[in-house]
This record gives sequence, structure tokens and C-alpha cells, in this order.
Amino acid sequence: MKATDLLKKQHKDVKSLFKKIEGTEDSRQRRRILDEVTRSLEAHTLIEEEIFYPAMRGLDTRKAEEMVAEAYEEHHVVKLVLAELPRVNPEDERFEAKMTVLSELVEHHAGEEEKEMFKLAQKLGKAELEALGEQMEERFEAFRKKASAAA
Repeated sequence: MKATDLLKKQHKDVKSLFKKIEGTEDSRQRRRILDEVTRSLEAHTLIEEEIFYPAMRGLDTRKAEEMVAEAYEEHHVVKLVLAELPRVNPEDERFEAKMTVLSELVEHHAGEEEKEMFKLAQKLGKAELEALGEQMEERFEAFRKKASAAA
């Protein structure tokens, strides 16, 4: 699977988790879904930062450099919100507010990547995108297994 296709699939998967948590009233179930969102976003940002973004920087264009720099900053903000969520009671109104902010951050970030960065990524070529995709998928699964074992 091409790297861009893998990332689009992951964007779609996490967006569906946000919708799932919105429709859930039970605090234990909300916490379980939040844990799943957290593990997914942690693994997703990891493979982007370790594998995809360095490949994009390899294009050596000003546009790629600007997009990657902004993406790192957006990841930083997502990580800040994720770090706060475990301390917020799922029944607290702040939980819903933080989930809304997180969802909007992720939606914005994914939208920019899909519209702009992935278009530019085509310059890497199909073979390179396929190789990156394989590498990213392996790293994603390894991280998820490790995170699940630690939980």
C-alpha cells in the first residue's frame, strides 16, 4: 500500500473513532474509545515523524520543508491535548470540549496533508511511496502491539 493511502486510511479510522465517542454516554466506554484514539494517534504521528516526513524533506523543496515544519507543530499541539485527556473525567464538560478541540485539530491536519502534502508526495514516485508504505505499516503495527502490551 502506498504511504499516502495508508495515512488516508488511518485518518479515516481515527475520524470514525471521534464520531463513535461523540455518540457514547457511558464514561467507561468513552474512556476505552479515548484510549484507542490515543494509541492510534501516537502510532500515526510516530510513523509520520520517523518515516514519512523525512522522505518529504528529501524532496528538498521550500514547499515540502514548510509543510513538514507545520505538520510537526500540529503534532505537538495534538500531543499536548492527548496528554491532558487522561486527567479529565469523561463525565466532565471539559472532556467533551477537549475531544472537540482534538477532533478539529486532527481534521484540519489530515485535510491539509491529504489536499497538499500528499499531492506533493507524488514526486517521490510510486515505487518509493510503496516502499515507505510497507515500512510505515510495519512500524505502526509494532508500536501498536508494544502499546497494547504495556496497557
